[in-house]
Amino acid sequence: MIKDPPLLKIRRSFARPGEQLLAGFAGVPTGYLVDAMGGRGCLDYRIKPLAGGPAVMCGVAMTCHAGPADNLALFGALQASRRGDVLVAATDSFTATSITGDLLLGMARNRGVAGFVTDGLVRDIAGILDLELPVYCAGVTANSPARNGPGTVGLPVVLGDTLVEPGDIVVGDRDGVVIVPLREAPQVLSRLDGVRAVEANLEAKVRGGLEIPDFIQAVLESDRIEEIP
Repeated sequence: MIKDPPLLKIRRSFARPGEQLLAGFAGVPTGYLVDAMGGRGCLDYRIKPLAGGPAVMCGVAMTCHAGPADNLALFGALQASRRGDVLVAATDSFTATSITGDLLLGMARNRGVAGFVTDGLVRDIAGILDLELPVYCAGVTANSPARNGPGTVGLPVVLGDTLVEPGDIVVGDRDGVVIVPLREAPQVLSRLDGVRAVEANLEAKVRGGLEIPDFIQAVLESDRIEEIP
């Protein structure tokens, strides 16, 4: 006889960033973070903030895998969450139903959750916008999910082609959502000053009329370029 799996597997205790480390990422543009991580770290381009809603977010990943057409795991993650967490809900990119609407997200706001990220869909847009809670998703549908499980809470998930572990730092803006692995966060933070300096320098030159940067001009004038008559 095959035993039915548990409805949910929940891990509540995992490593989290300290307050000072987390604060260092608040308000940092996602593009700066990507540059500090070697050019990667942003979730799939389809995962974007809801139009008209807030789009600046920074918090600690509370992960769940809900699977398709179900959100029991999301309720489990909500119950296990702490103030300042970001609910990160993997649905296997399922698009036939939403994973949540304004009521569950309203409960998340009441609990002090800092935002919500999913590779699936949401519904009840008017109600969600009234919450002023950052919500990032792949789209919208009125279809609703079930609450049957199985699912996981507080375990690693793959969402938007990216591995997300509980306790990772989640940063969002209009460009998308970046996941900073907790184990790499101190090193990424230490690189941000250099990224800011380079960006500020180049932005000033662009405002001053720069057309082609010197490092690109050097490549274009090198023997690695072949001119075709």
